[in-house]
Amino acid sequence: MTTTSAEGLQRRLSLRDLIVSGLLFIGPLAPVGVFGVLDARSGGAVALVYVVATVAMGFTAWSYARMSAAVPKAGSVFAYASAGLGRAPGFVAGWMIMLDYLFIPSVASLFVGIAMNSLVPQIPVWLATGVAIVVVTALNLIGVKVAALVGAVVLAVEIVLLAVFIVAALVVLATDGTDRSWLSPLVGVDGFAPLAVLGAVSVAVLSFLGFDAIASFAEENTGSTRQVGRALLFCLALSGVLFVVQTYLAALLNPLSPQELALSADAQDSAFYDMLRASLGGWLSVAVTAVKSVAPAFSAMVAQAAVSRLLYGMARDGQLPAALGRVDQRAHVPRNATLLAAVVTLVVSVWAASADDGLEVLSSMVTVGALTAFILLHASVIGYFAVSGRDRRASTVVIPAIGAVISVVVLVTASPLALAVAAGWLVLGVIVYVLRSRTRLD
Repeated sequence: MTTTSAEGLQRRLSLRDLIVSGLLFIGPLAPVGVFGVLDARSGGAVALVYVVATVAMGFTAWSYARMSAAVPKAGSVFAYASAGLGRAPGFVAGWMIMLDYLFIPSVASLFVGIAMNSLVPQIPVWLATGVAIVVVTALNLIGVKVAALVGAVVLAVEIVLLAVFIVAALVVLATDGTDRSWLSPLVGVDGFAPLAVLGAVSVAVLSFLGFDAIASFAEENTGSTRQVGRALLFCLALSGVLFVVQTYLAALLNPLSPQELALSADAQDSAFYDMLRASLGGWLSVAVTAVKSVAPAFSAMVAQAAVSRLLYGMARDGQLPAALGRVDQRAHVPRNATLLAAVVTLVVSVWAASADDGLEVLSSMVTVGALTAFILLHASVIGYFAVSGRDRRASTVVIPAIGAVISVVVLVTASPLALAVAAGWLVLGVIVYVLRSRTRLD
């Protein structure tokens, strides 16, 4: 029924499928939830914040592209760090990125539950969350091609809705003008404040978390080993453009100044929706809310598929139980790994739905896990290419070094809760690694 061979993962994903997966994970409307926070923190230079954030994440995308071409394996950053740094650092990288891939489905599913509950209060948050997890698990078990087709439809709806917003915003701005300067989304309302912009960038980069999940499908893409890297870079660039455009227009239409937003956390949370209602009409706000209540489920779908490939790659390498390295011969997906990810997501999401600080804790897990893995990713590029002598060009040291510094800067700005969660997860990982190592020796 199952196989543990690498051939169990069939090459069915085209470049388009990889791009759809990456964009679904990120979400074209990702800035909606953090727009008010960024507008307040940056003094109105919210579009510039996303320009800088896109460039900053470009260093990580470059490192992923280099390693995905050199080490085209399903384990993603686990495989890259193992090849560039060694077995133990590879395990740590895979273990820490697991926080990102394993709990993003929980966060995304919880968003669905919260949104559905706000639209239909009779539906409990935990129930809507659980249904979303069951649906995305079923799609992932059917096979990557079916999941990619369904995801493409959802992504098309998001893109169309974003296009409607852009056109409507341009019409209103051309007709009524704006209270803010036309350059203010790039330079600030009351002048350029570099430190404020950089502080906001540390939040904005989180909008891009997940684009790297494409690397997990390295053994299932139909093109060359460079195809994954191309998809990564394209997703980042396109997402950056979409984020800059929508936040630029939203800033010009925002009826509240950055100073007014800074005085109210509630106003920051609802700033984008309030802007839609005030400037473009309630119908668009309802449409965005409806889409945002469904789209996260498909981000969860990609995240769950990604973590199942990570678990599969680590199990195949002997770092996790062998049962997780088995592939269903009919659907050609890592069934056991997918089911384990689904169970963990279901338990964590239902708990978070009933806890007052559940969403905050989950977000902390995701953020720090990803950033820690990114640091090891950059180090693996230096180890695999520069230290080994495979490529002694300065770019193989300079670019990943800059990327690592950016990741460290964002990491140290994380909340104490996030760092505490990451430390606990790391300690647990070390225990697992030691126990697995002893088992292999015996």
